[in-house]
Amino acid sequence: MSLKKRSFSLSGHRTSVALEAEFWAVIDQSAQQQRISLAALVAQIDATRGERPLASALRLYALAARQ
Repeated sequence: MSLKKRSFSLSGHRTSVALEAEFWAVIDQSAQQQRISLAALVAQIDATRGERPLASALRLYALAARQ
């Protein structure tokens, strides 16, 4: 399974996140349903992730969104 890398500007810093395509699909769909950009959703998740790595926080968000 290959990873798909996406880049974002979070809190004024550029960062890249590599996730499996299946996780990005769920996150993309969630952003569309909320009528916000993918970058805005990632920023929301980033703001609440605490010490957890961003990639882990995104995976957990995607798992919760599927339920």
